Amino acid sequence: MSAELKIAEDKDLNEIYNLLFQQIDGLLNKNEPKITNLSNITAALKQTFSKISWVGFYLLKDNLLYLGPFQGKVACTRIEVGKGVCGTAAYKKETQVVTNVHEFPGHIACDVESNSEIVVPIMTKNNLVCGVLDLDSTEFSAFCEIDKIWLEKICKLISEKLELNKNLII
Repeated sequence: MSAELKIAEDKDLNEIYNLLFQQIDGLLNKNEPKITNLSNITAALKQTFSKISWVGFYLLKDNLLYLGPFQGKVACTRIEVGKGVCGTAAYKKETQVVTNVHEFPGHIACDVESNSEIVVPIMTKNNLVCGVLDLDSTEFSAFCEIDKIWLEKICKLISEKLELNKNLII
């Protein structure tokens, strides 16, 4: 089965995210492997926003975040919880919006062209972190409060529709 993503580029950011959210909701299928679902979400995000230079998931296992499905340049394969932007989001269980990654203490530069980043933890129904959604941009200050709100909604949708418990995939 193929799917076509339809997002009008002449909409404001909230409208774009609303349309994207609806389409991601339609793409998610708990009867298919989680990796398949996550792969389509990375593609949908990358296809929708030209400001995204890299988008992907890091999946938690034994206090390490391992690289999952992504779109973009080759990336770090594992990140310690508490380290870098991804590890901080997982440790604090809260979204990290970084307008300038070069000013983030302990930033892990997987892509030297990255200048801003947003990382959203993916939580289970029991409030456990099972991974993070990571988006990078070559632009400074590429991500705002609207991105944060909608990406958190998307991560909650992922958790609910895929019925996540302790582990996403690993």
